[in-house]
This record gives sequence, C-alpha cells and structure tokens, in this order.
Amino acid sequence: MSSASPFQTPEYYQLLLQLQEVDFTLLELNLYLDTHPQDVQAIQQFNHYVQERTKLAKVYVERYGPLQNFGRDYSGCPWTWAEVPWPWQV
Repeated sequence: MSSASPFQTPEYYQLLLQLQEVDFTLLELNLYLDTHPQDVQAIQQFNHYVQERTKLAKVYVERYGPLQNFGRDYSGCPWTWAEVPWPWQV
C-alpha cells in the first residue's frame, strides 16, 4: 500500500496558505512603503513579515522543495526600493 503524496496532506496546504498570506502582506506593505518611505512602523512590520516568510519558506523548502520568493531582504529606513532602478529600468 503506497502512502499519500506529501503534497496531498493538510499540512502542505496549511503551510502553502500561510506563505500566501505572508506574501500578500509583504506585497501590500511594499506598495504602501513605495509612497510612505519614512513610515517606521510599516518598515518594522515589513521586516517582521520578511522574517516570518523566511522561516516559513525554510520549512517549505525542507519539506517540499524549492520555492520562488520575494521579500527576503530587510529594509533600512527610509524605504529604499523606490530609490533604486526598477528591474525594467536596468
């Protein structure tokens, strides 16, 4: 009798959902910080969720394999993403 694929377990879907929720939060904070680069509280929240995502992604990769992501890097203050060339400008 074969065991179920690790991708068909409730744990897999729960971890994937957690990653998606954190990714959404990071995206929203990123967009907000592009227009509010001095908001220290938002930068702290962003950095907190980067740390959370890093932990979740590590667990995911260890259990299920590679995962593409953004939001790996912490930001200083002020928010610097809007100051550097965007990918399509390079």
